[in-house]
Amino acid sequence: MLKQVSIYTENNKGKMRKITEILAEKNINILGSVTNDSAEYGIIRMIVSNPELTIEALTAAGYICKMTDVIGVEVTDEVGNLNKLLEALEYSNINVDYLYLSFNRITCMPIMVFHADCAHEVEECLRQKGFSISKGEN
Repeated sequence: MLKQVSIYTENNKGKMRKITEILAEKNINILGSVTNDSAEYGIIRMIVSNPELTIEALTAAGYICKMTDVIGVEVTDEVGNLNKLLEALEYSNINVDYLYLSFNRITCMPIMVFHADCAHEVEECLRQKGFSISKGEN
């Protein structure tokens, strides 16, 4: 199970750089990220090397943060593999709320990171279907 940090921030110039500065100062590596925005606010979702320290550092700097369990599935870099993953989830009646890409730093394999309800059950379902679940060490 991967731990994702969601950071809620105003959609202002320099906010992303300030967040990355704080993480760099704490020697925290960003392993995967996606940013969603609206006119006034944004949500930055990240897989990081130290989620607990990330939340501590960003909260101390005045950011609102939340930790969430997400699922990482390692897939080969071939045409149609994301479709195969999504097909397996749909066939199992699992809804994906959002997804984004990361990669395994050791094997250089893509990792699809996504959120779905009942993450532990979804991981087990995918294991039974032959998918490789990322534990987040990479």
